[in-house]
Amino acid sequence: MSDIKQQILNALSQVDDPDLKRDIVSLGMVQDLKIENHKVSFTLVLTTPACPFKDTLARACTTAIQHMVDKKYEVDIKFDSKVSSAKNTNAAQLSGVKNLIAVASGKGGVGKSTVAANLAISMAKLGAKVGLVDADIYGPSLPIMFGLTKEQPLVKQDGQKITIIPFEKYGIKLMSVGSLIEEHQALAWRGPMITQALRQLLTDVAWEDLDYLFVDMPPGTGDIYLTLSQQFPLSAAIFVTTPQAVAVADTRKSIEMLRMPAINIPILGIVENMSWFTPLNHPDEKYYIFGQGGGELLSKTYGYDLLTQLPLVVGTASQSDEGKLPALESNHPLSSLFETLAGEVARKIAIINAV
Repeated sequence: MSDIKQQILNALSQVDDPDLKRDIVSLGMVQDLKIENHKVSFTLVLTTPACPFKDTLARACTTAIQHMVDKKYEVDIKFDSKVSSAKNTNAAQLSGVKNLIAVASGKGGVGKSTVAANLAISMAKLGAKVGLVDADIYGPSLPIMFGLTKEQPLVKQDGQKITIIPFEKYGIKLMSVGSLIEEHQALAWRGPMITQALRQLLTDVAWEDLDYLFVDMPPGTGDIYLTLSQQFPLSAAIFVTTPQAVAVADTRKSIEMLRMPAINIPILGIVENMSWFTPLNHPDEKYYIFGQGGGELLSKTYGYDLLTQLPLVVGTASQSDEGKLPALESNHPLSSLFETLAGEVARKIAIINAV
């Protein structure tokens, strides 16, 4: 290795990844380093395409080279990503899925499915390979949000093995229990039937290679949580609540369940939905329709981050029913909030995987 190349690597070794707290050289993030005259080029391989620190890292690398080696150097940095996998990945279960993430809530009606759908789309927009499972057995809503109520998935059969081909829309792969039954069919299922349905949604669907597979969970506690945590490589969970005291109380019960030693699933943080309402004609005013501070109380009680607060926006519910999800529209008031949430989730997953 030439002296100048070593000098540049030494300079870059002074740049730390903000999350992993180690330098980017020892982490193997610097690849394809080339030096031509006074131009330095290399690829910075991130732990996720949704990394919120791309620009910060690029500036730090440029400053380190110009300050410690030669200020005349022009620095050209390209970005790539290699999403890390959960340490508990089971080759026999979802071998192509790097991270399985549950989106959960203590009670229904808090917007859990809306958060799951928009989070998945936002993560895909940032460049990740994403899937979404609607495991809300009693109230599957993703077929409505994604305009798939009349659609049936394709099925491939190889001998006795049947494989379900997931739908692909808005850059993500998705499957819902609602797509496997008649549109108006009521589900009166006991525990074993529910867990079997979940296993089918996860193991019989051709998910193939995914960076993140989000699972829209049914509200509350029950068999489906036990099945997911005990039989599949669940990386982490996110909890959605409103500020309302009843929602917060129910969410506490669900959090306590995942914290049980027999389950012990990492919780990334709390998403507070319907935090306030701001009238279009009065953009400086906030009305706390469902109370105030519920998400903050939960985060402080358990030491989790309050990942985001999502306000009520007029028309969001009706637009979602028509397949017009906020994450799809760059000018929607919630779009940037979901993109920031996606980056935060990706960052926290990378930290968990690095431990």
